[in-house]
Amino acid sequence: MKKILPLLVLALGLLYLGSTLVPPRVPTGTPDYVAFGRLPVLVGGRIKPLDTVARTTLLQLQGRQTVRLADGTPLTPSQWIADLLLSDKKSNDYQVFEILHPDVLALLKLSEESGAGKKRFSYNQLVPGLTELERQSQLAQPIEAQRRTRFQSEIIRLRDNIGLYVRLQASLVPPDLDDPLKALTDFQTTLPAGIDAVRLRQQKLPHDEATANRVMELAGRFDFMAQNAYLLPIPPADTEKDDTAWQRTGAVLLNTFQTGAIEAHALSYAGLAYAWRGQKAGEFNTITRLLRAELDKRYADRLDKVDAETRYKAAAPFYSGMVIFVATLLLAIFSWLKFPDVLARSAYYLLGLGFLLMTVGIATRMWLEGRPPVTNLYSSALFVAWGSVGLCLILEKIHPRGLASAVGGIIGFSGLIIAHHLSLSGDTLEMMRAVLDSNFWLATHVVIITIGYSATYLAGFLAALYILRGVFTSSLDRETGVALERMVYGITCFATLFSLVGTILGGIWADQSWGRFWGWDPKENGALIIVLWNALILHARWGKLTGPRGLMALAVFGNIVTSWSWFGTNLLGVGLHSYGFTDRGFWALIIFAAVQLILIALATLPGLRWRSAAAV
Repeated sequence: MKKILPLLVLALGLLYLGSTLVPPRVPTGTPDYVAFGRLPVLVGGRIKPLDTVARTTLLQLQGRQTVRLADGTPLTPSQWIADLLLSDKKSNDYQVFEILHPDVLALLKLSEESGAGKKRFSYNQLVPGLTELERQSQLAQPIEAQRRTRFQSEIIRLRDNIGLYVRLQASLVPPDLDDPLKALTDFQTTLPAGIDAVRLRQQKLPHDEATANRVMELAGRFDFMAQNAYLLPIPPADTEKDDTAWQRTGAVLLNTFQTGAIEAHALSYAGLAYAWRGQKAGEFNTITRLLRAELDKRYADRLDKVDAETRYKAAAPFYSGMVIFVATLLLAIFSWLKFPDVLARSAYYLLGLGFLLMTVGIATRMWLEGRPPVTNLYSSALFVAWGSVGLCLILEKIHPRGLASAVGGIIGFSGLIIAHHLSLSGDTLEMMRAVLDSNFWLATHVVIITIGYSATYLAGFLAALYILRGVFTSSLDRETGVALERMVYGITCFATLFSLVGTILGGIWADQSWGRFWGWDPKENGALIIVLWNALILHARWGKLTGPRGLMALAVFGNIVTSWSWFGTNLLGVGLHSYGFTDRGFWALIIFAAVQLILIALATLPGLRWRSAAAV
């Protein structure tokens, strides 16, 4: 039983992960929306599949990647974006706009009961209040993000989300047309080549007035698309290799006035709209296949990554990781109550599986980006969790008591939850900021300093486990207490080394980028504080200035210090390392710090139940 049960738990974990890799199947006779989701477009300077655009947009709009219709029918991200881009206003009834502030609902004259889950609303529900929403957003816009009220921040967020939705809707085919394909083919047959903008505005067209009006109306739609469309779906000419040469559909449709012929890709997208609206599976699938085949001739290597990204996003490895880490935590906790050997080993196997899953997920991101593992706040959350879980595997191997496995489950799950919330702001595989565009420093300074974060958090969470078991249980015997103290001490030594080296490397990078090694920037101060705090912990222990409880309290405070350096200086809009303010991030940081202070206060209680945790 001791050997079979852990292996059975591991097998169940592998079976669960394997189920997430099964590709989605499109029902027979239905347009292949999965293939449509694999079509590449250029957004934010990066070629990505439409499926990724759909997922990141839905996360931004509503905080989740699936859409449910009023009757409960689920839509995949690819189905949703196909309806948004190709169906005439069909998606406007889908409730995908999340509104959490009651005053914003009142402004739009909406009630919670009219929304899905009492918080998600459709574009059509928002239309009557758009004028007032725009007026309020204009009032809030001049105010600095840090000084806006929650109501003003929600107004700006909703306005930006609606703007993104409208821009997406105008990306592939001209909006507000019952049959874009017929409109474009009629336009092509009636318009002679060489009609410039001046003659168009003066209506000097060699046709009757009705035809001229139709052409003028289409030209207005083309111009709107050229100016506002979010996607760039038209690849450059065969002789052009620069990614920046991809164009908006509206721009190439405006070129029709000069050429007299509609560009092939633009016409293909109109054909897709015609087939999707009529649910003509054969025609839709043929056009999708031909579009992809044409692009394969020129972008085969890029499209391999596009396909891999589609599968990677659909598998959602980090969401699966949350399940694995929760199961790890539960098994580790139960191992303290019953069957310690069997359940602790089962938890250890699951922790290893979660670590392997995160390794594959991070490695895939690195290959897709062509960058080291940490490039933004989202990837830093993944890497901090990954590093902590890896250290927990080592600690659990040395001290097989389920302690490190439990902490690994907590940190792994917490890191992935943080990463999920950071993904709500947009694409996590974003293009690099100019000052960060250095693979060498990203692979050295950023990786090393982030490992320092991982280790400092791990020491703090191990110390929290020590305090909680000592206060609320009688399970913290001498042997367990000594094991935890050794872990905290060893990990703090590790954290001090990596934090110090990472901080020094950051100074060298700053000297190369800005011409000064140190400038007392908030981020630089935060990195220094981590080094000093870890050094303080070590000196307090070496000098016997504190006992086990004091050591644990100091380690828990390291969580606050690290969180300030990692998030506080980034999110508060101050200094060269500021990456944007968010009040949600601010309050999450405050709550986390308050919890850590409560743990420190618990460590000072005189009635702690541990018997002895003598200095090692």
